[in-house]
Amino acid sequence: MTHIESPKVVKKKLFSPIWLLPIVALILGGWLGVKSIRESGIEIQIHFPSATGIDVGKTLVKYQGLTVGKVSDISIDDDLKGVNVKVLMDYRADPFLRKDTLFWLVTPKASITGVEGLDALFSGNYIALQPGSGRSATQFEAERETPSILPSSEGLVIELTSKKLGSVDVGSQVFYHQIPVGSVVSYRLENSQLIVISVFIQEQYAQLVKKNSRFWNVSGLSIDASLSGIKINTESLASLLAGGISFDSEEDQDIAENGDSFLLFADEAQALTGHRFTLTAKDAENVGKGAAIIYRGITVGTVIDKKLSDTGVILTAELNAEHQALLSSDSRFWLSGAEISLSGVKHAARLITGNVVNILPGASQDRTKNSFALETNAPDLLWAKKRFITVTAKENNGVKAGSQIRFRQLPIGQVNQVSLSKNFEQVEYQVEILPEFSSLLTQGSYFIPESAVKISASLEGIEVQTRDLATLVEGAISLIPGKSKQLTKQSQFHLFASQAAAQQEQDKANKVHLTLLSHDGADLSAGAPVYYKKMAIGEVESITWQAASDTFAVKLAIDKQFNALLKPNRVFWRNQAVSVDASLAGVEFDIAPLAGAIKGSISLGFVANQEALPQAEIAQAEILYEDRHLALVQAKAISLTLSATANINAKAAIRFQGHQIGQVQSVKLSPSLNELTAKAYLYGEYAQHFSRSDSEYYIVDAQISLVGIKAPQTLITGAYLAVSPGINTDEAQHFKVHNQASHYANLAEDALTFTLEDTKLGSLKAGTQIFYRGIPIGQIDGYQLNETGNKVQLFAHIQGQYAHLVNQTSLFWNTSGIKIDVGLFSGAQIETGSLESILAGGIGVVTQEVTQESNTLISGSTLPIQQDFDPQWLTWEPAQQAR
Repeated sequence: MTHIESPKVVKKKLFSPIWLLPIVALILGGWLGVKSIRESGIEIQIHFPSATGIDVGKTLVKYQGLTVGKVSDISIDDDLKGVNVKVLMDYRADPFLRKDTLFWLVTPKASITGVEGLDALFSGNYIALQPGSGRSATQFEAERETPSILPSSEGLVIELTSKKLGSVDVGSQVFYHQIPVGSVVSYRLENSQLIVISVFIQEQYAQLVKKNSRFWNVSGLSIDASLSGIKINTESLASLLAGGISFDSEEDQDIAENGDSFLLFADEAQALTGHRFTLTAKDAENVGKGAAIIYRGITVGTVIDKKLSDTGVILTAELNAEHQALLSSDSRFWLSGAEISLSGVKHAARLITGNVVNILPGASQDRTKNSFALETNAPDLLWAKKRFITVTAKENNGVKAGSQIRFRQLPIGQVNQVSLSKNFEQVEYQVEILPEFSSLLTQGSYFIPESAVKISASLEGIEVQTRDLATLVEGAISLIPGKSKQLTKQSQFHLFASQAAAQQEQDKANKVHLTLLSHDGADLSAGAPVYYKKMAIGEVESITWQAASDTFAVKLAIDKQFNALLKPNRVFWRNQAVSVDASLAGVEFDIAPLAGAIKGSISLGFVANQEALPQAEIAQAEILYEDRHLALVQAKAISLTLSATANINAKAAIRFQGHQIGQVQSVKLSPSLNELTAKAYLYGEYAQHFSRSDSEYYIVDAQISLVGIKAPQTLITGAYLAVSPGINTDEAQHFKVHNQASHYANLAEDALTFTLEDTKLGSLKAGTQIFYRGIPIGQIDGYQLNETGNKVQLFAHIQGQYAHLVNQTSLFWNTSGIKIDVGLFSGAQIETGSLESILAGGIGVVTQEVTQESNTLISGSTLPIQQDFDPQWLTWEPAQQAR
């Protein structure tokens, strides 16, 4: 029967996936079109006075070194007063195109102050921009000059006003205490009367400019000549050639802000005007504007203004900045004019110049008072007493009785007497200080002599100062107050030869002193620097020879700021002027700094593993080591005496069982010419074992024989010293070196030692091995004749692991060479040992009985060497058991 399938009805799809392709293509095309329009750039127009230096398609627009546009067209403007430059800007520059955005042309410009636009020399002229604020714009007017501050610069921009520009130019430096902190970026004429100078201060120095800062012109050379001397001053060579501006500020004032304006004074004297205060009087008929304020004949201020008040007249006065210390709450002021008497006219010049105002400084430390009464007569000066002190000096520096005592060039007292001290070790000056200046004498105050002529020359400039005739004839000394305000009961002060000497003495007080011991003082002198990681942290104060110990005491002075480096694990070593370290890895040169190469130098370091060193070594007196390696291993110095024929050189190693535990530092021939003396060092962690009085030192050198070479490494490295540790607790620093090791040197503790006797030595020698069934179990360590001289004693040992194989029943015989026995009927018999015994000699041993307590061989026993060998011995086979 035929099966008929039912028909399947398939619904036709309304949307085919093939239509996704044109849709995606349409979306992609639209996105590319929008992107092309968006990134096509922004066209702007900039108006320039001329097109000089601008080329179509070449001149770029840059912001902070990044190209953001290019000139696309140039055309003359409608008024024929400039050109319109069309620029196609990058679409990403849209945030920068604002109403206040600035554009200007950057071209190379060279002047005495430097070179501007240096990058334009290589890339060509370009247009720079400075982003601004405001609404978006496409029309701009180009700046004729570079703006005051570039967007990449961070700092402070202020303005200075002056009637004259002088030598100041764009690029002139701005100084603070002769340190360049900024520069002049532009200047302009304002109101046909004032010149406004824009100054840029670097960010790190911006806090130095305060709201009340004073600026003055330091261009050129300043010469101040008067009867008191000549003073020549210049800020720096740069300001002498290119002009410059300097400023000063007072502490605890508000910091200046961008755009603040200041007055530019012609010189420092005008800028640094002193403290202003007021004087009140009933009338001012005898004092006028400009009257001098006098202290002990020196002008210290000026009356700058006077005006009426309800109670009388108010005078505005000003003290010079350097004399502000004269003003305190109890200062006194009074009028003084010419004095006419029968004896003559005193202060005759005041008949023409007018009266002056005298000041008497007070003793109070309160300086808040700012208004004083102007008295008509001089006050009574007997209310205060003079202060008498003693000043000492190592030698007289031209100071005489009557010499002035000065503070900031003002006389504050005088020297009454000059004499030697009672012990004649120093000069004493009896000094009186005027009462109003007694507060200047504080703890730490000192005096220095003044020079009639002083010349200071440096890269910043040349300064020549001269004093008055009194300084040259009578001498004078200046008081330098201490930082502390409390004066101890002592009344003695010191007169130093100069400010540098005083500073040096103060530096000594601020140093930590310690003494190092050295075997010699070579390559070091006073003043040699002390380094830590190649930075100077102190110096050598003195080097003294100590006869009792024949050592040198090297006294160090370390700056207190490095006191934390003086840890218990510190070590010091001497630096070499030139150190060469040559190895297969290369050659390394280490050259000391110039100061260290001339005077020598010392370095400070630390022991890395302090716990590994004996505590006694750390606690001992500090040692100045020869080099860095010896210091870091805490080496201990010893002295050695060797035979004059010993083949030992400097730097030879000291070894124990192959391990280096020290080194020979130097070797020299003794004055007697019959021995060598050597200075050596033992590394700290081994020193206590090998500096005992019974420690044994001997020479290890290559020995060539038929059986080979002993110590072959010494053929290349040279001979070295071997040492065996002592057992005594007594320590020693001097040892005698033997040409060879003693009989039982460097033996293991479990080795069995004994003595063999024979009628002759034969081919036996130190090192000859002892064989048991052909296996070496010991050796001969040395030999000598017995007391009677009829036998040879051989000092031998058996290794500890084979000690049980030998006892009192053991027999020893010489296996060296070849023995031939020829008989008439028996024929010839030839007896030989191994090839090694034939060449180097050897001793055979057999044991008849098993080792027990009754037949144990005791160390130090003496056994004979059998003259004839019996082959029957070889049949002995005792079953020995190791104990």
